[in-house]
Amino acid sequence: MGELENPEVMPRVINFLSTLLERVAESNDMNRHFDSLSASSSSSKVSVFHGLTRPNITIQSYLERIFKYANCSPSCFVIAYVYLDRFAQKQPSLPINSFNVHRLLITSVMVAAKFMDDLYYNNAYYAKVGGISTIEMNYLEVDFLFGLSFHLNVTPNTFHTYCSYLQREMLMESPPLNLAESSLSLSRSLKLHCCFNDDDSTHQQQLTV
Repeated sequence: MGELENPEVMPRVINFLSTLLERVAESNDMNRHFDSLSASSSSSKVSVFHGLTRPNITIQSYLERIFKYANCSPSCFVIAYVYLDRFAQKQPSLPINSFNVHRLLITSVMVAAKFMDDLYYNNAYYAKVGGISTIEMNYLEVDFLFGLSFHLNVTPNTFHTYCSYLQREMLMESPPLNLAESSLSLSRSLKLHCCFNDDDSTHQQQLTV
């Protein structure tokens, strides 16, 4: 997606991703509240990504901070989005919520940068960007990799499919453009769970609130 190199495009991508993650977190926060009321605590568990309190910084401000200081390639943010989606699929008992989304974000971007970019900052630098200790950053990276089952490769087909989805959602209020069609629609659900099969030739929708 060459448009990612356009300096006017990435702020819109960051804004959209933060909005989407905010909706996902709010939806799962509500589900978590209902689960606690019904005493069905077995449906979710606490992980190293889970903070004791909600961070004061908003998801958008946090993602903008990462974008400003990480200095990774623009494609890393799409790859991080893919990784978060895979993590949600593989770890259904660890839904993205307001207590873990910030740590998941900084970890996913760091892992994406390490996998995609020739030059990248070390864990200590990303820890400072994310406002956590280096030791915690190391633990988060390991847990994230195991949570993904080390499935880090993203084929060109998968990358462009996710780009097309992002592009379509960002331009929904604009006049119709010749974009690759995606069966995914954020308006159909508030929970992010866009499932793509292993051969990356097709994708299916698994969105639940």
